Amino acid sequence: MASLKEILEFCENRIHTNQIADFPGAENGLQVENNGSITKIGAAVDAGLVPFQKAVEAGVDFLIVHHGLFWDPAYPITNTRYEKYKLCIENNLAVYGAHLPLDCHQEIGNNAILAEKLGLKQSEWFLEHEGNPIGLIVEDDIARADLRSRLNGLFPNGITSIEKGSEQPKKIAVLTGSGACAVGELKAAGVDTLITGELKQNHFNQAEEAGLNLYLCGHYATETFGVSALASEVAAEFGLDWEFIPTDCPL
Repeated sequence: MASLKEILEFCENRIHTNQIADFPGAENGLQVENNGSITKIGAAVDAGLVPFQKAVEAGVDFLIVHHGLFWDPAYPITNTRYEKYKLCIENNLAVYGAHLPLDCHQEIGNNAILAEKLGLKQSEWFLEHEGNPIGLIVEDDIARADLRSRLNGLFPNGITSIEKGSEQPKKIAVLTGSGACAVGELKAAGVDTLITGELKQNHFNQAEEAGLNLYLCGHYATETFGVSALASEVAAEFGLDWEFIPTDCPL
């Protein structure tokens, strides 16, 4: 057993949650409190009702999520929102959100771990948001076909490949989740290849016109890494068990 206070301090020291500016309306850090005692750590991509239910069934009382509860202006706690809060409070489930802090972290962030799993070396970071770069650039003279093969191996549910750029990219950008904000910045960064989670239809035209390789691997699938890494480290630090709480999100 560990205290909620100790775990919150560990998380803040590890990923600097309160020092990373996030998108408007997003709230990082402790989102739902419990009685102060933690016995099992969980990790999930989304702060949804089903992940909460699964976490409770698994005996989790500290759940780390990437997409937290708070994104919009103030709203009434009714209907599904009420059910989520009620479930947490009645089952002593604390919820901790870490969005951009778990994208831009250079060791256990989504981008960094994805690059590592692909065998690609970090070179530099780009795409600044409020003073913190959230996109990663790797340098590795890899054949496009080899990159596609590695991605298919890492994401068995399938990827979407739009290959209009070089066949042997020397620089590759990695931006997990939504890559919409990165596409227009690639050429300025000297990159023609992007690995991301999801894009919109108009980005196909941009790829054709600008000569880009775009690999879409799923928003959810590309953002399982950071929460799992942080949960694993918290569990190891305090001698607790941890578990990833999956959903069957295909997007």
